[in-house]
Amino acid sequence: MRTCIISGGMIEPDFAFPYLQKQQFDIILAADRGLEFCYHYQIMPTYILGDFDSLSPEILNYYKENHVAPIREFNPMKDNTDTDIAFQQVIVLGSSEITILGATGGRLDHFLSIVQNLKTAWEKKIPAYIVDSRNLITIPVETSFEIRKEDQFGKYVSFFPLEKEVASITLEGFAYPLDHHCLPNTSGGLCVSNEIVEETAHVSYEGGILLMVQSRD
Repeated sequence: MRTCIISGGMIEPDFAFPYLQKQQFDIILAADRGLEFCYHYQIMPTYILGDFDSLSPEILNYYKENHVAPIREFNPMKDNTDTDIAFQQVIVLGSSEITILGATGGRLDHFLSIVQNLKTAWEKKIPAYIVDSRNLITIPVETSFEIRKEDQFGKYVSFFPLEKEVASITLEGFAYPLDHHCLPNTSGGLCVSNEIVEETAHVSYEGGILLMVQSRD
């Protein structure tokens, strides 16, 4: 079951609306101010939740009055962000893949907390992605995988260790290959802005948590 969480950060409609139409998600969950984007583009979410402290009452009332989806309201004095609550909810619902729109372009504290959500999904072997018009961010759930050049998101592929190191990482089919390299969290820009030069690139590693960013200018 493929799920999209629409969060309350920056959403670029020229990218996000066609992306939603193309992907055809099974579940769309609007979290707090993410509902504003749904309202303006006549998107009917499957679920709605949040404390709604940053949302116009007019918009929330529209969805309440039209009964288009279950709505869960939370006290603003809570221990979790709205996106974190949404993330927990879609895992409970049985999502097999999670995409988050509206995670970038706003406050960095909220963005970093969503990166932690990616780790939560990784621990449960659920592919999860943060997506905007220039970036696709994920923690691959497999320790060996391929990226087809024709399918990649943008021109560049970058890798970062989320903990102390990623052990024995190998990159094949890239402009800057690696062979069983230990990638520490002090590596700086070693694996930033790599490019795929073969039809298919291969990535493998033996330990650690690998954050991958596919991006374009």
